[in-house]
Amino acid sequence: MKKDGVGGANTKTGLFFENKSDLQNLLKKIPGYEIKKNPSLAGQQIFYKGKLVARCFKKNAFYDFLEEKDIDWKKVLSKRLLPDDALLVIIRETLFIIEVKYQQVAGSVDEKLQTCDFKRKQYLKLVKNLGLKVEYVYVLSEWFKNPAYKDVLDYINSVNCHYKFEELPLAWLGLPHE
Repeated sequence: MKKDGVGGANTKTGLFFENKSDLQNLLKKIPGYEIKKNPSLAGQQIFYKGKLVARCFKKNAFYDFLEEKDIDWKKVLSKRLLPDDALLVIIRETLFIIEVKYQQVAGSVDEKLQTCDFKRKQYLKLVKNLGLKVEYVYVLSEWFKNPAYKDVLDYINSVNCHYKFEELPLAWLGLPHE
């Protein structure tokens, strides 16, 4: 595996994204994983071999999670942020904000990549009282391997955010795998 990139797509050890792939659907395809909805909890519960390992929240479901934890986001932030996916990995006590960015021509995504530091800090403020760490990660298409993105990719790393190309390794997330 290459630094900040991926080798082949192995569904047993990583989540391989294509265009606007859905994190929950990708996890369902991996042997041992099961996604369940508990009506009394926000988002989806992620089980591996019968053991709860994570919770996943898409867009507004993340705010349902905050409400479940008695956090009034309006007292913390002036504007709501909507993550593509928020993945709470229980054993790591870490909330991963996962943003999938696919592009085939230059456009508005270019500048959005430069906002990760601000957004990561906003999410940190939201979950501060829960004692969670926050990791902000972009899943990028091969388009962003173009040398024109070197500075922005260096910036993402410099502000303690992350990027991966088309795959999120399960071990990197702290999720079990065979």
